[in-house]
Amino acid sequence: MFMNFPLRSHKFAKPAAAASLAADRQGKFWEFHDRLFSYYNRLNDEKIREIAVDLGLNMDKFEKDTKDPKLLAKINQDVRIGISVGVKGIPSIFINGRLLKNRNLKGFRAVIEKELKKVRK
Repeated sequence: MFMNFPLRSHKFAKPAAAASLAADRQGKFWEFHDRLFSYYNRLNDEKIREIAVDLGLNMDKFEKDTKDPKLLAKINQDVRIGISVGVKGIPSIFINGRLLKNRNLKGFRAVIEKELKKVRK
């Protein structure tokens, strides 16, 4: 499951999150998301719009959706949940509700193996 956690230190993080959710309404969440992250250090309103155009989104719908209070409420809810479970930055990964602190392959394996042992008992 993907949840939004726009960083306060990034001026365009929240507009980018809203744009991703608007793109999702047109079936292009991951394409939009991936493009945003490839431009994370050069994001602005123009770049967000350019990505939407490049992906062939219906721009009237996209622009309307980016301002939809329901999307903004979803982002705010995701942030509140993230804070409540200990998210401090991105990306944050959880496995069976446990925050993965060691995000390399060895860390993934260790947590997954521990969780599998619980299931096998």
